[in-house]
Amino acid sequence: MDELTGSAARVADELNRLGVTTEVRVMPESTRSAAEAAAALGCDIAQIVKSLIFRAVGSDAPVLVLASGADRVDEARLAEVVGDRVERANAQFVRTRTGYAIGGVPPVGHSETLGTYLDEHLLDHPLVWAAAGTPRAVFAITPTDLVRVTSAKVVAVATT
Repeated sequence: MDELTGSAARVADELNRLGVTTEVRVMPESTRSAAEAAAALGCDIAQIVKSLIFRAVGSDAPVLVLASGADRVDEARLAEVVGDRVERANAQFVRTRTGYAIGGVPPVGHSETLGTYLDEHLLDHPLVWAAAGTPRAVFAITPTDLVRVTSAKVVAVATT
């Protein structure tokens, strides 16, 4: 493996600190979208973890939703779970509050603590793939470990 640099190295270090045995892989093709990641990895799109950042409107807090690449997040359901109106965060909010750009936001290693929710559909797979800080870096993790390392609340907020 080539030596990791920048954001991908930061994510690899955080995964190691959290006790996750995995390899951050930098792919030759883009993994920015769930479809691109699934194609690059040769896996089902449902095994791709989308790390979506929302903004809780009342508190201005960042909210991380980990959802299957095959699903969409129902914002009304998410608002009920969060207890505040939510909206998709813009690129500047995402970078400022997580330390990463859209298309490479990992589930761990953010610049501040995020309220984190994992949609229950991700638990249907023995192994899932998540972004590792850049639009070409990914890592594999079990859904159980993903819940553990993110302290995510498992919820039903996705629609297929």
